[in-house]
Amino acid sequence: MATDRGAVVGFVGLDELSLDMAASLLRSGYKVQAYEIEESLVDKFLNLGGTRSANLIEAGKGRSEAIAKAHPILSAMCEKLLTFEGEVGAGSKIKMVNELLEGIHLVASVEAISLGAQAGIHPWIVYDIISNAAGNSWIFKNHVPQFLRGDTKVHSYRTVVQNLVIELSLNAEQLLNRRLKIGSFADGSLVSKVTFARVYSGDQRDLIVCENIVEGIVLDMAKSLIFPLPLLTVAQQQLILGSSNGLDDDSDATLVKVWGKLLGANIQDAASAELYKPEQLARQIVAKSVVVKRIGFIGLGAMGFGMATQLLKSNFCVVGFDVYKPTLTRFANAGGMIGNSPAEASKDVDVLVIMVTNETQAEGVLYGDLGAVAALPSGASIVLSSTVSPAFVSQLEHRLQNEGKGLKLVDAPVSGGVKRASEGTLTIMASGTDEALTCTGSVLSALSEKLYVIRGGCGAGSGVKMINQLLAGVHIASGAEAIAFGARLGLSTRMLFDFIKNSGGTSWMFENRVPHMLDNDYTPYSALDIFVKDLGIVSRESSSRKVPLHIATVAHQLFLAGSAAGWGRQDDAGVVKVYETLTGVRVEGKLPVLKKEIVLQSLPPEWPLDPIDDIHRLNQSNSKTLVVLDDDPTGTQTVHDIEVLTEWSVESLVEQFRKQPKCFFILTNSRSLSSEKASALIKDICGNLSTAAKSVENVDYTVVLRGDSTLRGHFPEEADAAVSVLGEMDAWIICPFFLQGGRYTIEDIHYVADADRLVPAGDTEFAKDASFGYKSSNLREWVEEKTSGHTPASSVSSISIHLLRKGGPDAVCDLLCNLQKGSICIVNAASERDMAVFSAGMIQAELRGKSFLCRTAASFVSTRIGIIPKAPILPKDLGINKERMGGLIVVGSYVPKTTKQVEELKLQCGHFLKKLEVSVDKLAMKSSEEREEEINRAAEMGSLFLGACKDTLIMTSRELITGKTASESLEINFKVSSALVEIVRRISTRPRYILAKGGITSSDLATKALEAKRAKVVGQALAGIPLWQLGPESRHPGVPYIVFPGNVGDSKALADVVKSWALPSRLSSTKELLLNAERGGYAVGAFNVYNMEGAEAVVAAAEEENSPAILQIHPSALKQGGIPLVACCVSAAEQANVPITVHFDHGTSKLELVEALDSGFDSLMVDGSHLPLKDNIAYTKYISLLAHSKNMLVEAELGRLSGTEDDLTVEDYEARLTDVNQAEKFIDETGIDALAVCIGNVHGKYPASGPNLRLDLLKDLHVLSSKKGVFLVLHGASGLPEKLIKASIERGVTKFNVNTEVRQAYMNSLSNPKKDLVHVMASAKEAMKAVVAEKMRLFGSSGKA
Repeated sequence: MATDRGAVVGFVGLDELSLDMAASLLRSGYKVQAYEIEESLVDKFLNLGGTRSANLIEAGKGRSEAIAKAHPILSAMCEKLLTFEGEVGAGSKIKMVNELLEGIHLVASVEAISLGAQAGIHPWIVYDIISNAAGNSWIFKNHVPQFLRGDTKVHSYRTVVQNLVIELSLNAEQLLNRRLKIGSFADGSLVSKVTFARVYSGDQRDLIVCENIVEGIVLDMAKSLIFPLPLLTVAQQQLILGSSNGLDDDSDATLVKVWGKLLGANIQDAASAELYKPEQLARQIVAKSVVVKRIGFIGLGAMGFGMATQLLKSNFCVVGFDVYKPTLTRFANAGGMIGNSPAEASKDVDVLVIMVTNETQAEGVLYGDLGAVAALPSGASIVLSSTVSPAFVSQLEHRLQNEGKGLKLVDAPVSGGVKRASEGTLTIMASGTDEALTCTGSVLSALSEKLYVIRGGCGAGSGVKMINQLLAGVHIASGAEAIAFGARLGLSTRMLFDFIKNSGGTSWMFENRVPHMLDNDYTPYSALDIFVKDLGIVSRESSSRKVPLHIATVAHQLFLAGSAAGWGRQDDAGVVKVYETLTGVRVEGKLPVLKKEIVLQSLPPEWPLDPIDDIHRLNQSNSKTLVVLDDDPTGTQTVHDIEVLTEWSVESLVEQFRKQPKCFFILTNSRSLSSEKASALIKDICGNLSTAAKSVENVDYTVVLRGDSTLRGHFPEEADAAVSVLGEMDAWIICPFFLQGGRYTIEDIHYVADADRLVPAGDTEFAKDASFGYKSSNLREWVEEKTSGHTPASSVSSISIHLLRKGGPDAVCDLLCNLQKGSICIVNAASERDMAVFSAGMIQAELRGKSFLCRTAASFVSTRIGIIPKAPILPKDLGINKERMGGLIVVGSYVPKTTKQVEELKLQCGHFLKKLEVSVDKLAMKSSEEREEEINRAAEMGSLFLGACKDTLIMTSRELITGKTASESLEINFKVSSALVEIVRRISTRPRYILAKGGITSSDLATKALEAKRAKVVGQALAGIPLWQLGPESRHPGVPYIVFPGNVGDSKALADVVKSWALPSRLSSTKELLLNAERGGYAVGAFNVYNMEGAEAVVAAAEEENSPAILQIHPSALKQGGIPLVACCVSAAEQANVPITVHFDHGTSKLELVEALDSGFDSLMVDGSHLPLKDNIAYTKYISLLAHSKNMLVEAELGRLSGTEDDLTVEDYEARLTDVNQAEKFIDETGIDALAVCIGNVHGKYPASGPNLRLDLLKDLHVLSSKKGVFLVLHGASGLPEKLIKASIERGVTKFNVNTEVRQAYMNSLSNPKKDLVHVMASAKEAMKAVVAEKMRLFGSSGKA
């Protein structure tokens, strides 16, 4: 975006942070002024180059500008900028909510550390583990170390207390005096990770950055709004208590001392105790672990099943038990053994793993009927991975020891979710005796990515898990309180979330769970009742250890309230419903629809260098072939001169690899399949690719899964399938940007452009797809949604537009190279340049040895291989513009955009388009007989229409019929698609071109109806609309095949393509005929016709001779035949398969010429040769202007021919030759296109002595006409010998008029008696045809069509 570097930026108040911001602006060329009362800060500001303002008003002076103007200024001060449109004050309200969270998280962090210290767990170990777990928050991560080191004093957070509780009503000057700051905790203030500002616009203000803004009055605001904030209220009371209880009135007392005293926990001593490394202990345990032969596993729920199957993958023998019998069947199918009771699962095992829901269930499986303890062999080890209280674990260990069987217990709670459980990448916090840990080390290692061994005996591991759950539960509840309060404040909850997740109020749970609240989606990834249980454990432990945990207790009550309301089995994010029910607010936040122009202008300027040349150079070093697996044919939307395979046998792939292409596509059409079938298909293709590549020397390749730019398709199933064959990749890349389709990804939100608006993808019709619907527009959240929570949004990486445009390809490469292996990374992009920058960076990373699996839209492919776009392809580019067969348009897509496009198509092209609608109800829901009848009807009519040279539309009826489930909907889609395939297969006429609308439709028609095994992408018919040429093995080799996606283009796009490819009403204009003749050194015959037989004779001769021709109508013929005669000639010209035009000859009156302008003629002759030169010029010029406005060629005559034509006789004494000088004047003043010259030629018959043409005069006229760009026409060609014809053509004649000989042939045919009128007509036609064909050969036009 262009910026005004002369703009003035005003600061109200200064501190160290705002001085840094001012310095950034000054370095960027802005003028900066500020109002500040503290002289030391003013001096620093002036030394930077700023200007002091005398008062607040002066600091805000400047021009009134919009938010868009402010973007570059604010961007110069910060890494990330958020702006909030609406009433002034929205930014302060959002900061208020952020402070609410910071206060709650601060107190929760202290409570967690205190509980851990009282439980005997080293505070620094708690910090190290939690800061990498779900209980982490920005406050915990950044302030607990200062807290534990004793760096934070009591007075340093009194400002926080003030911000939370003081009732404030200050004007701007008072605001400055309060000096409430945003800074780091260590120096007495709070730091936010994001710089943000409100943009003011008014008569006296340009831009005011109020950095030292007051965010106080939170509780007073809540009181005025009658909104309960129980967590914040408790946090405030704790902060007041701490701030008012310094030790011995020591204002420098550390927080660790104060809160240790208040909470009854000696935190300082615990933090000073000898430190150890839990991960190092774990490695030592695993290194000396004993061999485990047989494992029992009780509890095959979502987590347990993944853990048990992971142990199977690690080659352990596992016997499983679960009360839910279908799960046992699944486990057996996965290769496990099953027991019918806990006792059966425990018999003869070395290790028994228990993964049940709670303490009661753990007690039951161990000591209940058919319990495990009685069946366990002596010396066996038990791994308890359920989340239970430390006290329960300690008691269980003592109880097992009393059994007298030498049973050992390992306390090993887990964290990480279902996906990590199945991958063996859990976090496990284990505790127990060294012997117990050694006996189970190999099992724990197989299940975990991070294994911590916690000292303190059994119960210590559950203690760490308890602390994590304390924080996680509080963070979910505080997120609910904050987002609900924000809704009551009138804020956009989406924008509030975007700000908080980049601010000091964020936490792992906030970023993971609040999106569920905003989407109103409470699918239970983790049930609310789990936190009723886990915080209940916290509450009991706090009581038994006498540690008051006010925040955790209130959070527990909120979850209890949610469970009591019936939401216990919903997602734990449902705790927000407690606030919604009590206050009536709704937190569901739809992303706003944005103005495209404003958004795009607000982005940083594009990377200045075009990376395409670098991509070409890098691709020469990177010899990998890009293999694009396209889930429907529309993925070729941005490429040209690339091959597409529709079958993937090893032989075909070997042949393709031997060509060493930079890229090729494989059409999978997997979007039309079920998830299971799609996965199997991808595995099959990837297996064949691997085999084929090994058969060809020096071949390497990268696989791209090309998917829908509106996020529909089988994700992550296809990616999982590919990786299972190709091996683990360094990262998966998600990139749905597609410029031609109006798909943009900005700030991780994917948008679909609708005219001048950007609509979040989740709010479009595409997100409501019956088979592939989704809710999330944020791609991070979309990944979490599509993976059913296995990949949390918070774990998804992102390449921002800021990085692309500021850092370029090198920054992209660095980010990609530093991604955690196996991670998912989304790519933001708003331009083709962004896409090229990313592609260049990705190739650099590949050259460093990194491997990626890309799930992308079409734009990535073209930039990745460095394709330079070319103009849309038209029929003439493929040499088929003269073919006369009809085109076939088939529409199967049902998205609303397609329906609108079809309506516009019928509106614009209905006058020439034949329409066939097939009933979806009959095809998919009725009997096989009705289905067959409907298919036959459409195929028969389609063949007839195409054979009659009519462009034909075959479309499914527009009522959308869906099934009750996604699989039923896919089955209905299959029936409809297969019917369209059968219709096209049965059409016997070869179309001029084929257009298929919809991804599934176009794929099925290409592969099944047309039997194409390969095709070449020649380019695009319109931006984003691929054009193929079918391969030689297909039913219609070489026929252009237009693949029109269902989701591309505006409402007129389909009509625009059809109009550009439709059968033209005429193959050529008169001007084009004469221009081609001039270039080709031949002339075109213009034959006067008087009736249907004459027109048919000329056309038949032209088609037989493959010659262009002109049908001429003389005024006398028009007088007799009228408009029907013109219509007959126009129709004959349109139906001809060679170029034929219709010409009005010898118009001698304005009335007949003006009528001719609207009668369907392609060209006309203005005959003013009987007039004086001046009048001829005026007359001709008048008609010429009118005709040219209708793109008609104008011929005129200068000089006058003698002879008789149509009862009009010009005597010899009236005839005169064309004068060259007069001709130049005539051409210049009339603007005519063709000049009929008189060089001794005559109308009618030449004298017995033969024609006497002035070829020297013709030569001079040719020189003139060539200079003026005018065609020469010779009337009276009847009777001219071949020698003169050729001489005339050599001297520039491009059109010969022929009348007499054709008429004579007609008259002569009538002299022979015939039995019937039809015989008379046929005889006359043949006679005239023979004369016309002879003339065509004479004029040299034969074979020139």
